[in-house]
Amino acid sequence: MVPMFLAVMDQTIVAAALPAIAAELGDPERVSWIVVSYLMAATIAAPVYGRLGDSYGRRRLMFVALAMFIVASLLCAVSISTEMLVAGRVLQGLGGGGLMTLSQALIGETIPPRERGRFQGYLAGIVVSASTFGPVAGGFLTQYYGWRSIFLVSAPLGLLALFLTLRLPARAGSGHPGRFDAGGLVLLIAFIAPLLVALEQMQKADPSALPRALALTVLSVISLLCLIWREKRAAVPLLPIALLRQPSVWRADALAACHGAALVSLTTFIPIYLRVVRGASPSESGLLLLPLTVGVGLGSILTGRLVSRTGYTAIFPSLGLLGATMTMVLVAYGAPYLTVTQLALALSACALFMGTTMGVVQVTVQSEAGHDMLGAAAASVQLSRSIGAGLGAAIVGAVLFMALRSQGAAVTDLFGHLLQEGPSALDMLPAAERGAVLLSVADGFRAAFLTIAAFAGLGMVFAWTIPLRRI
Repeated sequence: MVPMFLAVMDQTIVAAALPAIAAELGDPERVSWIVVSYLMAATIAAPVYGRLGDSYGRRRLMFVALAMFIVASLLCAVSISTEMLVAGRVLQGLGGGGLMTLSQALIGETIPPRERGRFQGYLAGIVVSASTFGPVAGGFLTQYYGWRSIFLVSAPLGLLALFLTLRLPARAGSGHPGRFDAGGLVLLIAFIAPLLVALEQMQKADPSALPRALALTVLSVISLLCLIWREKRAAVPLLPIALLRQPSVWRADALAACHGAALVSLTTFIPIYLRVVRGASPSESGLLLLPLTVGVGLGSILTGRLVSRTGYTAIFPSLGLLGATMTMVLVAYGAPYLTVTQLALALSACALFMGTTMGVVQVTVQSEAGHDMLGAAAASVQLSRSIGAGLGAAIVGAVLFMALRSQGAAVTDLFGHLLQEGPSALDMLPAAERGAVLLSVADGFRAAFLTIAAFAGLGMVFAWTIPLRRI
């Protein structure tokens, strides 16, 4: 749980510190790479650790990932330029991708299949807790101790994780030591890196960035096709195509991608909605997000216990995502008429339904993979979720800004002022015009919330069609 907490926290703790980092190191136009570089490296590293963990032993690889993560955190803390910080974040991501994948695989290695659901529920709760803790801790540490402290806090937690990993039983790998698919890794990098950069460009919703984003997307698709061709012929493939062909596995991975798209988009755009439309301060938005994060954690834990007791798996996300889809449609159309308390309750219900998914996905994929490919199976889920989260956030952002642009350039310009100042940015406008602007912005968020509902609905379809429904 500690390595998992570290990996997820480090994806979110930096966000609140970005303005301070840009102010001290300069290069504000490159500051987004501090986030993108970590995500890119972690996504690429996930299947590498999965394959190497299967071959050389997952406990041994956990030591490597933790050591790399701790060293990189210290490097980030002493960075004197944006370039140095980005390099440190790349190294940190290369460690962080292993922390998430190996944590999942070690659960599968240690716990019998019937009991894995309960432990996957705990891990899902850790993921949500870390996602919530990261921005809050990042803002507090940056304000009182400076932005470098957000990287220093990872070192003692990493040392604690190293100590706890020593207590795990040492098991030899069961794969093919000495054989690694280097060509597959090169093609994986050529697939992931352009895709994530393209998604980062799309999130800006800037028409001038569209040709560049399309070119990068084409390069990514070509690399993906070459990767699939390569992995079908590799003796020990980095991505286990034979495993991914199994109906339960590819549907579970697709479900993970849809779930990542819905949940990450929701946690990204709800604070923006609360700020722009409801006038909530950053601290108030953080408090209003607590019911959402608590709901996901509670749903994950309850689902894990039900899986362990009954053996049933796919039925829980099948019904849960149906509830999440209906709740998001309700939020999309009913948000203007809900009080803040009612909105928080609706979001907590949606989160409770979404909590039925990730533990079931991991249990399903690991059950189909067997002991020898637990690492590769866990990595496939992590890879799918990361890509789905990035793609989903980019699509929802594009839908929101397209809806705003359809209302006129003035609304788009005022949206930026609303994000910075809240509703007070409209104080100089006449009352009728002020109401029209807020109505236009609310319509844009309705389109965004319906897009999130569509992701949840697509995930529900995959959940209903998973063949493996009981373990």
